[in-house]
Amino acid sequence: MLAASNLDRTFAALADPTRRGVIDLLRKRPRRAGELAAAFAMSAPAMSRHLRVLRRTGLVAEDGLDGDARVRVYRLRAEPFAALRSWVEDVEAFWTDQLGAFKAHAERTRKGKP
Repeated sequence: MLAASNLDRTFAALADPTRRGVIDLLRKRPRRAGELAAAFAMSAPAMSRHLRVLRRTGLVAEDGLDGDARVRVYRLRAEPFAALRSWVEDVEAFWTDQLGAFKAHAERTRKGKP
């Protein structure tokens, strides 16, 4: 049940287009919060709210910058994406099995063998 709850939070976090955009930017390299805010032409507090959601779901991690405790750098975390990928693969396997069974049934029916 915990895995389903984490997956629900991941989907909820990724439902927002700005947060998906942040994920896309962070796929290229870690970035400072200010860079992310500038990329979306939004205020620092607005970006902070998006980053808080992404941190709470575990999609991103926040690191301090050596020498300046005020600057935060954000990077992606692999674990939540691995869980998401696993879920998608399970769904895909289900539909592959279902379509395979339908194909076999259609071929038997076409040959006159119900």
